[in-house]
Amino acid sequence: MTDAHPMDDWLKKRVDQYDAWLEERKIAFTSKVVPIAESLAEKQWVLPTEQVIRFITDARSFAVADCVCRTHYRRCDNPVDVCVFINEMSDKLVKKGHARRIALDPLVEKLHLANKHGLVHLTLYNPKQYPYAICSCCRCCCHELQLLLNYDRKDLIADSEYIAVWDQEQCSHCGICVDRCVFGARTLENNRMNYDPDKCYGCGLCVTICPNEAIKMQRRSKLSINFLNRTSPERGMYYELNRNGERISYDYYEDGEPVRKGTYSYDDEGVLIRLDSYEQT
Repeated sequence: MTDAHPMDDWLKKRVDQYDAWLEERKIAFTSKVVPIAESLAEKQWVLPTEQVIRFITDARSFAVADCVCRTHYRRCDNPVDVCVFINEMSDKLVKKGHARRIALDPLVEKLHLANKHGLVHLTLYNPKQYPYAICSCCRCCCHELQLLLNYDRKDLIADSEYIAVWDQEQCSHCGICVDRCVFGARTLENNRMNYDPDKCYGCGLCVTICPNEAIKMQRRSKLSINFLNRTSPERGMYYELNRNGERISYDYYEDGEPVRKGTYSYDDEGVLIRLDSYEQT
């Protein structure tokens, strides 16, 4: 908690639940950034682990509901009915009358609208480590982004497998992407653009706003150690990637020791079909 951003009861209830899941080692993270579809090159449309539209298409069922965060805080005029629930969670919410079925075409239009409003796509995960929702999030209302940006909870949100690549020669240094970047990776100083790739979560919003096409999305190709500095550098995640930049396993560390491991499985087209998680011995 910070003096500049005192945590309200609604947000504290959320983070207490997350901390309980983390303490019990039921989850490695609560959400993951997904690039907006428009930011990916045509050849990357076959990579549905990073594609919200294909992600939804592959789901057994889906439904849309009002964003609980924007409905609660009402700090902006961004669209509200853009939260997508999939499979068991969608069935449950529809049965209770808290979500509604929607055809794919109008749902895709909602996702395009989210891009126009500069909303970040996040997949949400439950203790079983299966994604149950895809949300389109704003920095002022979203509980996930509030916890990251205002309380430095880097342990809760996993970045996407993509990163923005900036062509300085192509860039006109107009600064239009600065406000668009939710994660503070872009600044404009003395009419010159600065970009810090270490702060990029791979949402792709900067790509669709750039008038000079000076930014592109690229697969993260390096093995990465991602210590999530919430309590100490002894706690965090180590991801192993294959040659395509896809995560094939992770190790979760506590007190410098691996305590939980997960493995990712993909089909022949590169679609993430399974995440198995188990205690490390």
